[in-house]
Amino acid sequence: MGTVYLIPTVLHDEPEALEVLPAYITDAVKQCQVFFVENEKTARRFLKRLWREMVIDDYAWYAIHKAEDAVRTQFLEALQAGKNIGIISEAGCPGVADPGQILVAAAQQAGAVVKPLVGPSSILLALMASGMNGQGFRFRGYLPIDNLERRKAIKAIEVESQQQQCAQIFIETPYRNNALLKDLLQYCQPNTRICVAANITASTEKIQTKTAKEWLKQVPELHKIPVIFLIQA
Repeated sequence: MGTVYLIPTVLHDEPEALEVLPAYITDAVKQCQVFFVENEKTARRFLKRLWREMVIDDYAWYAIHKAEDAVRTQFLEALQAGKNIGIISEAGCPGVADPGQILVAAAQQAGAVVKPLVGPSSILLALMASGMNGQGFRFRGYLPIDNLERRKAIKAIEVESQQQQCAQIFIETPYRNNALLKDLLQYCQPNTRICVAANITASTEKIQTKTAKEWLKQVPELHKIPVIFLIQA
């Protein structure tokens, strides 16, 4: 049976992005014969930057999408055939806020060796820099799109944060960042701390934690910027 390598990728497209990746990731890539990726075009480009001599067409490529049954079957067939498989997310670490987790679960059920590799996780990097509770935190994924439901969700996670003294972490589609921040500032208590972690690991990285009241004095422009949000009441 093959081995599954969870290959982290960069968080942005700047040339310096590769500097945050350890050299042993390239060694792991060289061990793989098959790649299951969230986005084939960007994954191919990333691996070619990582290992210039790589002949992309020598490898089998599968798009994960939402890891439907057909993809899971292809994954298990390759694994049972003794192929080493690399799983690559669109950004950051596969299996974390990523459809690749379904394939990792299948590998575990099959008894395969799964090797997670060190790389940038925007979620953990934001938590590290936020000054919020690193011993008690919860990742919420995306908040509801519906305005009323999102308001309820913000109120609920703020209450949970206060009761359990934990940091609450969540993300948003980049073009809806401004709307989400506006809602946070409107519905959170004035003294609730809000961290906005934008463009993590890029030259334009900016990670700031302020109270809701302090943010209202100068609201940042976040449209189409990758952002991780955290709150702690």
